Amino acid sequence: MEHDVLGTRVEVSGDAFQRNRDRNLELIAQIGEQLALARAGGGPDKLARHRSRDKLTIRERIALLIDPDSSFLELQPLIGWDTDFHVGGSTVQGIGVVAGVECLIGGADPTVKGGASNPYSVTKALRGLQIARENRLPVINLTESAGADLTTQKDIFVRGGRTFHDLTALSKAGIPTISLVFGSSTAGGAYVPGMSDYAVMIEERSKVFLGGPPLVKMATGEEASEEELGGAEMHAKLSGLADHLAVDEHDGIRITRQIVAGLGWQKLGPGPTLPADPPVHDPEELLGIASVDLREPFDSHEVLARVLDGSRFERFKPSYGTNLVTGWGSIHGFPVGILANNGVLFSQEAEKGAQFIQLANRRSVPLVFLQNITGFMVGRDYEQGGIIKDGAKLINAVTNSEVPHITLMTGASYGAGNYGMCGRAYDPRFLFSWPNHRIAVMGPQQLAGVLSIVARAAAENRGETWNDEQDAGIRRMVEDQIEKESNAFYATGQGWDDGIIDPRDTRDVLGLALSAAHSDEVRGATGFGVFRM
Repeated sequence: MEHDVLGTRVEVSGDAFQRNRDRNLELIAQIGEQLALARAGGGPDKLARHRSRDKLTIRERIALLIDPDSSFLELQPLIGWDTDFHVGGSTVQGIGVVAGVECLIGGADPTVKGGASNPYSVTKALRGLQIARENRLPVINLTESAGADLTTQKDIFVRGGRTFHDLTALSKAGIPTISLVFGSSTAGGAYVPGMSDYAVMIEERSKVFLGGPPLVKMATGEEASEEELGGAEMHAKLSGLADHLAVDEHDGIRITRQIVAGLGWQKLGPGPTLPADPPVHDPEELLGIASVDLREPFDSHEVLARVLDGSRFERFKPSYGTNLVTGWGSIHGFPVGILANNGVLFSQEAEKGAQFIQLANRRSVPLVFLQNITGFMVGRDYEQGGIIKDGAKLINAVTNSEVPHITLMTGASYGAGNYGMCGRAYDPRFLFSWPNHRIAVMGPQQLAGVLSIVARAAAENRGETWNDEQDAGIRRMVEDQIEKESNAFYATGQGWDDGIIDPRDTRDVLGLALSAAHSDEVRGATGFGVFRM
């Protein structure tokens, strides 16, 4: 195997570099605008009313909860983008360090409809619980919610019940769950503290009940106050639901940190074992490397040279199946195996990738997938040469691999290439995107062309004339639709990734994700499915 420090051939003064840089900066600015909307919550009036009650915002609560000067890796911050719901799903969720322990921290933003959950809130919460389970992360719920947004109950009720299932399953798995109740937690939301291992409530603030005074009056005729039905002091003294009673929000945060500190929580993974020196080449240059026009290819080696420790990369089979770059390196000291696209996947690339994944499992080394893929090669010669069975080998290996997978969308993600390179359906521990990312069954021009051919053939079968004007109209309509539904904003809005990241932050984001993955054992698979030969 060849082991070297990656060089570079990037021309930072070239037109393509400058064009990519300018456009990527524009996209990053647009992301910043949307993040600002998410952070603004319900707007100035709702925020002022919230503060008038002497309450902290959800982000202020998180900032006080996590260790000073530590990072908070926010997840799915723009879910719900371009929908009828508040961008961010009216919740904040991510991974932060509390008393030295990496935790999954999440909560509703009470300034947005009282923290009521909507379909995107549910999707985001379930994804967070999945991340906590797969990476063995203690969970801290910052609870203050009016329950479900009843206008969307048909999209919430059935799926939403899974949150309680997953909380209980975490407890069984020995992964601690903590609920810090800042305000109202009603109806189904009352089960969040009820199903958590630890429940912290705040005097005269926390209200936890299945039915509030109006519902109780309607259902039973009984008249009772909120404090009698679900006040913090009542739960601490009578029902036993509260394990700790705090005097105010700051005290509740202090108690929660104390609980985490007392867990005696230890990571099970080996942690970083290699030098974590920065890359030789400037990560700032990733803005000019990442093609915004995905018809313009870029070399994944240039990305690795700006992400890996010391830009060191030990290549695996560098002369075979060259459109798939494979090899070994490290990120912030964590050893990783890399699979990165440099073009369409042929049979050689698929076989090489499958073998490399097996080796990574033998070594028990996490895998990082860098997706920029138009798919598997098609055509008579390739079909007869076995591209289907060879592609199936790669997908088999990805499916049955048991080391942590982290996927980064650096460009296109089309067709079965998405599957072979560990797309969302293949359960990577984390999946992030660059702003230039596109995802679809195939590229807009290709899809429009296929539908044009099908429409023309159908018209001819009916004995109708198919003219060029009709054809151009269909192509334009399809291309416009796919462009709208395949860009990074749309994908992250649907919850197809865990967030769009600035390319310059790639190394740090991957390092945080790898650190979280090492909270659990890092152990490879001992067997795979049948490889069709």
